[in-house]
Amino acid sequence: MNRLLCFLLFLGLCVGLSDAKFKWPKKSTVFFKSSLGRNNILKIHCLSADDDLGFHFLRTGETYDFSFYESFLITSFDCYLWQGPHYKFHAEFEAYAGGGIIIHSKKNFWDTREDGIYFTHGKEMPKLEYKWN
Repeated sequence: MNRLLCFLLFLGLCVGLSDAKFKWPKKSTVFFKSSLGRNNILKIHCLSADDDLGFHFLRTGETYDFSFYESFLITSFDCYLWQGPHYKFHAEFEAYAGGGIIIHSKKNFWDTREDGIYFTHGKEMPKLEYKWN
């Protein structure tokens, strides 16, 4: 009887942790900043397996961010960025990857510039990660 009760408690804990409504204490955040030329507009579209965050447009100096709780399984956001005349230049990349057994509350900072897209967690200088296609 004891083993059955322990198994049922363990099963309930596993189901509860995998439930999408389970909230971790701290959210993770992805930040985008447009450091493009004066008349250049940045177009952003980010998606996860569960969420489509829609299109966002940034002028030079503007920012866009979104926050979320990591899943017990895997949390990933892919983002598509466009800029230039008629949005001629683009890049697509995984802007956030996390989740799993060990949950981290992270901040990912993306700075879009004319020569590419720079990344930092905020503790170090931004580093060029992607070039425009």
